[in-house]
Amino acid sequence: MMPLHLAPFVRWRSGLVLAWICLFSVGFTCIGAEHAASVTHPLPVAFSDLLPHFLVEPDDVYIVKNKPVTLTCRSTPATQIYFKCNGEWVHQDQHLIERDVDPATGLPVMQVKIDISRQQVEKIFGLEDYWCQCVAWSTTGTQKSQKAFVRIAYLRKNFEEEPLGKEVALDQEVLLHCHPPEGVPPAEVEWQRNEELIDPKTDPNFFITADHNLIIKQARLADTGNYTCVAKNIVARRKSSSATVIVYVDGGWSEWSKWTPCGVDCTMWRSRECTQPTPGTGGKECQGLDVQSLNCTSEQCPQTASGAEDVALYVGIVAVALCLTLLLIILVLVYRRKKEGLDADVADSSILTTGFQPMGIKPTKPENSHLLTIQPDLTTTTTSYQGTLRSRNEVGGKFSMSNGPLLEPLPNGSHTLHNGKLPSDPNAFMDRLSSQTYFKTLPRDNVNTSYGTFNFLGGRLTLPNTGISLLIPPEAIPRGKIYEIYLTIQKKEDMRLPLAGCQTLLSPVVSCGPPGVMLTRPVILSMDHCFDACLENWAIRLKKQSYEGSWEDVLQLGEEVVSEPYYCQLEAETCQVFTEQLGRFALVGESLSMAATKRLKLLLFAPAYCSTLEYNIRVYCMDDTQDLLKEVMQMERQLGGRLIDEPHVLLFKDSYHNLRLSIHDMPQAHWRSKLLAGYQEIPFYHIWSGSQRTLHCTFTLERQNLSTCDLTCTLCVWQVEGEGQSFSLDFNISKDIRPLDSDFLLMDNCTPALAGPSAFQIPYLIRQKICSSLDAPCPNGADWRLLAQRLKLDRHMSFLASKSSPTSVILDLWEAQHFHSGNLNQLAAVMAEIGKQEAMIFLVSDGEC
Repeated sequence: MMPLHLAPFVRWRSGLVLAWICLFSVGFTCIGAEHAASVTHPLPVAFSDLLPHFLVEPDDVYIVKNKPVTLTCRSTPATQIYFKCNGEWVHQDQHLIERDVDPATGLPVMQVKIDISRQQVEKIFGLEDYWCQCVAWSTTGTQKSQKAFVRIAYLRKNFEEEPLGKEVALDQEVLLHCHPPEGVPPAEVEWQRNEELIDPKTDPNFFITADHNLIIKQARLADTGNYTCVAKNIVARRKSSSATVIVYVDGGWSEWSKWTPCGVDCTMWRSRECTQPTPGTGGKECQGLDVQSLNCTSEQCPQTASGAEDVALYVGIVAVALCLTLLLIILVLVYRRKKEGLDADVADSSILTTGFQPMGIKPTKPENSHLLTIQPDLTTTTTSYQGTLRSRNEVGGKFSMSNGPLLEPLPNGSHTLHNGKLPSDPNAFMDRLSSQTYFKTLPRDNVNTSYGTFNFLGGRLTLPNTGISLLIPPEAIPRGKIYEIYLTIQKKEDMRLPLAGCQTLLSPVVSCGPPGVMLTRPVILSMDHCFDACLENWAIRLKKQSYEGSWEDVLQLGEEVVSEPYYCQLEAETCQVFTEQLGRFALVGESLSMAATKRLKLLLFAPAYCSTLEYNIRVYCMDDTQDLLKEVMQMERQLGGRLIDEPHVLLFKDSYHNLRLSIHDMPQAHWRSKLLAGYQEIPFYHIWSGSQRTLHCTFTLERQNLSTCDLTCTLCVWQVEGEGQSFSLDFNISKDIRPLDSDFLLMDNCTPALAGPSAFQIPYLIRQKICSSLDAPCPNGADWRLLAQRLKLDRHMSFLASKSSPTSVILDLWEAQHFHSGNLNQLAAVMAEIGKQEAMIFLVSDGEC
């Protein structure tokens, strides 16, 4: 049926209106019209026989967000054009009409446009596709254009399949899968490695399949990195989670060396090295021996003396053996005599079970009220004991001491130590520390402070559940000196170090002291960090506070100088700082690229008991270090909160994009969110600076009545244009019995302070034997260098070589790394691989040592 607004055209065709035809007449006057008109353009031949044809037809279009789209038709010769959408004529008022004449043919040209809104499409969305076409009329007839489909464009957030990380051998083929999110129009897919676009045209080692998977034809070492699948269409751009691909190299032997000349023991040797190729990025070491020996034939052995010369040789050997035996007996006697008596320098480790136990451990109350509680005094930084001490086998006995700066005598002139422990009042200790000029601002926080008394045998201070410890190796404190040492975390805002520009705090601020004490060897300060540990993306500096209070750069990680008093061993989540000076330290970083990331720990807390309609969920977004986790746990315990899901880790990039949090999928019939906006947002700099320790957002939910206790929802946390995490919650707020109490995350119940042998896994005498065996260079390389290689400390060879005893530094680092998880059998196995007999001494019991 023709629309009413086309009726004038019908009358024109029936000859009732002649004036229009007269416009195309040439050289005569039209009679019967209301007026006469002459036209300069000639009438084309057979114009009355032409059907309209389209110069422009409407094309398929997509509506992006709420922006309307425009469809266009252009036809000649055409007198009328109208649009029809989904079988219905579009009203004349919605057409934008333009008329023109083709200068080449003189034919009339007509162009019509209409706008289509999102609301028009959504009315029939899901029933059928929305389409439009235009119909054009001429004097001869009509023509219809092609159909143009109008669709609402979108791109969903979640990938149907994301790439997964892999570890592959060199030259192996790698396949990474990717199925982009559903979208209209379908998403185009590209791949990135370390945030840089992969172009198979420039690097033919990459190939992207028709179903969007990435193939690395032959894995190279340079192909190690983080791979991301990127999907995009006209609406949005989505990134998958990064998949880490590690290309490792298994070690391979080089050729065997030539046999050495036959030695006096009728043995010759040859060796080979694991350098073809050298194992890298986690690859396996070469299997088998690197040194072989072979007995020589009698002809190859060096000729020995005969006859009278043989007798002289044998007599000489016997004489040397007797001298060595006599010397050994003398040494044993001297050693036993020295071990039996303890001189003023406290030379025996038995002092550890008497006067030098850590003060942070409070003993049970003794039955004898006259027992002495010794108050350590830090006003004198170094002191020495005077008098004699009994061995640890005489626990119940008493010993005498002359007046000294550390111990004041009892009226009867004797001092008694109960169970060999030195108890102390923590508050008195903190009072003395804070009374010194440099420590006016030292926090009186006994919970986050450990302290103890140490001598040349060393020890360890630990802040439980924080990842922070201080290892004092043997011989780090000079013999004859006794130091009271403390370890603490700085929390007050006035103790925060100033950050400039884009710098970010990457570790807790840790103090150990007192500063200025003399150390003969570096101590090791262990603390957590919260960055990706890739020095290619960061400039990381170790800062130390000076006596004047200003912060100074004392070390840049990756550019250590072995002659400086500071050095650093960087691990995935921790940092081991070697320092010959005590003080206040922190790690500060500045990103070198947008690939730099910080680890954020996401924690969800809610009330353990709720008697109101409102129910609050607190989401903490904080640096991923154990000390902050402990702080939030303690704070929530005071607030009556409980953990309602396992913590998640989010990688936060230096992209200047904010962090967003939203809550979804709640049962609307029972719960509603009081959040007015679609999401909450934390500004980028608040997170990146690291200066705000316990950042969090609160979602306030409201239930319809108090009987509603079952809560299901999804809580999402994501960085704009970055990574995201989601929590799927489904629990009863009044009867939840899941084992997610905060205590399960705080399992470190280690002693805050340990002195002497109890602080180390390797017994003191065994340690000395290992050092004496490996410190001396060995021609076949079976010395401290091979131990460092086996323990994956190759990067620190120059630093270790600069020390008087490289082996002791290696063992110090092993102790710092493996205090809780160390396995002496594994270390013994390494020693056995090196070929040292000292591996057997690990089987000796403590009593035999």
